[in-house]
This record gives sequence, C-alpha cells and structure tokens, in this order.
Amino acid sequence: MKVNQLKVGAILSYVVIGLSNIVGLLYTPYMLRMMGQSEYGLYSLVASVVAYLTILDLGFGNTIIRYTAKFRSEGKTEEQYSMFGMFVVLYSLIGFVVLVLGMGLYFNIDKLYGNTLTPNELHKVHILVLLMVFNLVFTFPLSIFASIVTAYEKFVFQKVIQIVRIILNPLIMIVLLEMGYRAIGMVVLITIFNVATQLINLWYCRHKIKIKIRFKKFDWRFFKELAGYSFFIFLNAIIDRLYWSSGQLVLGANVGTAAVAMFAVAIQLEQMYMGFSTAISGVFLPKVTAMVSQSKSAKEISDLFIRTGRIQFIVMAFILAGFILFGKQFIFLWAGADYTDTYAITLLMFVPLTIPLIQNLGITILQARNRLKFRAILYLCIAVFSVILQLLLVDTYGGIGCGIAICTGLVLGHILIMNVYYYKKQEIDIPKFWKEIGKMAISPLLIGLFTFWILQRVQLDTPISLGIGIVTFAIVYIPAFWFTSMNNYEKNLLYKPFRSLMLKLKPS
Repeated sequence: MKVNQLKVGAILSYVVIGLSNIVGLLYTPYMLRMMGQSEYGLYSLVASVVAYLTILDLGFGNTIIRYTAKFRSEGKTEEQYSMFGMFVVLYSLIGFVVLVLGMGLYFNIDKLYGNTLTPNELHKVHILVLLMVFNLVFTFPLSIFASIVTAYEKFVFQKVIQIVRIILNPLIMIVLLEMGYRAIGMVVLITIFNVATQLINLWYCRHKIKIKIRFKKFDWRFFKELAGYSFFIFLNAIIDRLYWSSGQLVLGANVGTAAVAMFAVAIQLEQMYMGFSTAISGVFLPKVTAMVSQSKSAKEISDLFIRTGRIQFIVMAFILAGFILFGKQFIFLWAGADYTDTYAITLLMFVPLTIPLIQNLGITILQARNRLKFRAILYLCIAVFSVILQLLLVDTYGGIGCGIAICTGLVLGHILIMNVYYYKKQEIDIPKFWKEIGKMAISPLLIGLFTFWILQRVQLDTPISLGIGIVTFAIVYIPAFWFTSMNNYEKNLLYKPFRSLMLKLKPS
C-alpha cells in the first residue's frame, strides 16, 4: 500500500501541477486585467510582507514529518501521540506571537510605505494585513495535521483536496471579481479555503488515520532534539523569504506598485516552474528517512539522487527550452503590454534555478540525515548578499536589477558551493550526476538552437500563431528527447502505466 501511495502520490502531484498551471494560465490574465496592475501590485506587496510571518513555523512542519516517519518505522505509537500534543501547544503559542507581530506591522504600515503608496492604497493595505494575519493566527495550530497526513504517506487524499481547491478557487474568485471585489475579496477567499483545508485535515487524522493527541508533561529534552533538527529548516524558510519575497518589498519601498506587479508575475511563473520539480522530491522524505534509519549505503542513496535528478531533468529541460524560445511573446499576450520586464526577470531566475531544482532530492537527504546546518548557513549568507545587491541595483535597473541579484546568489550558493558539498561531505556521486545530465542535455540544446534560428524568421504575434509554434516545437522535441536522452527505466515509467491503461480499456 505504501508503494502505491508513493507512485500514485507522485502521479497526482503532476496532476495537481498540471491542473494548477492550466487554471493559472487561463485565469491569471483575466484576474490581472480585472484587478489592474496597481491593485495586483498592492496585493502582491502585502502578501510578500505577511509571508515573513509564516517563517514562525520554525521548521516544525518538516520536523513532524521526519519524526513521525521515524517513530512509525520503530513502532513507537505513544511517542507519536505525545509529540503531536506538544506541537499543538507550540503552534498555539506561535499563533499568539504572529498576532502580536501582525499588529505591530499593522500600526507601522504608513511609516514603511507612506512615500510610495496613495492614501487609498494605504487604507487597503491595512485591511489586507488584518485579514492575512487572522488567516495565520487561526491556521497555525491546525497546520500540524497536514504534516501528519504527509508523514503517514496519505498522498492520494492530500492531492485530491488540492485538486478540489484548485478548481473551486478561480471559479469563486471570478464571481467576486465580476461583483467588483478585488484584492480584499481575494484574501477573504484564500482565508476561507485555508481554514476549511486545515479542518478537513484534522477530521481525516482523527477519523481515518486514527491518530490521538496526548497532552503530557512537556519533554524539554526531546524538544531540544526537535529544535536542533528544525532550526536549520527554519533558517531555510528565512532564506526562501529573502529570495522570493524581498524583491517585492524592495520595489514597493523604492519604485511603486507597477514594478511590484511585474516582479510578482515573474515570481508566480518561478513558483510554477519550481512546482514541476518539487512534485517528485516532495513525496520522498518518508522513504529517504527510512533508508537512512536502516543504514542504507551511500551508493544506494546516491543512485536515488541521480535517478530522481534525471527524471526531473526530463520535465525541466522541456519547460526551460520552451520558455527561453517562446516566453517573451507568451508573457506579452498572456499578462499584457504593461509587463515588459517580466520575461527578463523570469529568465534570470529560471536558468540558474534549474540546477538546484533537479538536485532538490539533496535537501530531502539532508533532512533525513539531520545535516542541514551547512546548507542553511551558506544559503542565509547568500540570501543576505542577494538582498544587499538588490538594494544597490534597484534604483538603476528596477525589477531587472532584483532579478540579477537573485541570479547571482543562485549561481554562487545553490550551484557552485552546494555541488562541492554534496560530493565531498555527503558522498553523493556528483561527477556521475553531471555525466548523466550532460548526456541528456545534448538533444534539448541542439533542438533549441535550431528552433531559435527559425524563430528569427517568423512572427508569433497572435495566440494562434504562438500556440502553433509551441505545439510544433513539442512535436519535434518530445520524440527526439525520448529516443536520444531517456533510458529504459525512464521510458517504462511512462510506457507501463499507459500500456496497463490500454489493456484495461481493451474490450474483453
């Protein structure tokens, strides 16, 4: 059953991503035009500010997954229940801290953005901050149950809930936009969905998984162990905020809401891009934890790293090549002429981000081994460097300057230094990894160069012509990649389920 949950979970992860991206591609242009660049920039600015409060999770979400998986493999049921009770208390305290900090933010909004926002925009910011803070305060104590569902590898239930939410959210939001609601209506809807999702997770844990919550004497020794593990995950959360939210803050304080909106669309595309990679590695934490607990060899873990990286590269190479070739015209037709800088900003993120994305099982391995310290400290230093560079470049280059700063940090920390660390300290066969990826990359490179040469001689200035161009590229790219870059194992991942489905549908 666990194997089925893992396989189906990975498949449903891509269903979620595919559906989310399709909905986003269809819904976002409508939403951007209905809200307007200023209103969308305002929403993105507040969301990026409040997002910093989410780091008060302190890394406990992954800690719950890791220790639940560990206790389950060791058959320690009561230890699980006591740990759940401790985290309910901890998350309730965190919710109170979020309330205090959120109110502090609320009463200082004018000081932070009074120079770049109009009085009407400042009024809306106050309302948005209150709504988002309430969202966090209520959902923090309940968030433990989402981690429990993941730790018990109930990926099918988890993904079904996500699919329902992906479908309902834009449908309801379209109605709200037509009624005249903008940023405030969007935040209210998000809050309702978050609360409902957490309550459903609570019900599932209590009635389907049959977990119990034990409130016993607080075990400070065990908490110290948990805190030691979660601390570096917490640092990683800070780093993520610095990387992917600081641009909006810097642009909001120095340029204005239009620049924030252009950067926010680039971040939205970056999040979609990341999702294609993390869908695979996200379901592997319980498995890798079990491998580490059972003292599996470094070669077995290294082989899993390489195998997963190859699978991720199959998807990421196609998306990256397509975006490089067609992304500029796509953004112009999709988001509008007001988002002129978004292509350059997005490309500055996509290209260097591809490498850590096809290696992100390494993060899962570090979590399972409880060896996140070096990565966390390195990324924190690189993130701070990136923010400083953004502040230096924003006045001259605007959003593109922020993109250059993020790109520089990714190359230095996520690519160069981390590959050396994986190889030297974690005994992951990085030379073999790059040998495998190098062989796979020849076909995308040659097809991409040929397509670029053709695109210099044709115009793709309408949605139909752009669609024909993308489909033609895919028709050439996919078979070429299948025959020249994929091994039998990777082909069978797609071929066997398809063959099984055809046999089931075949009349008896």
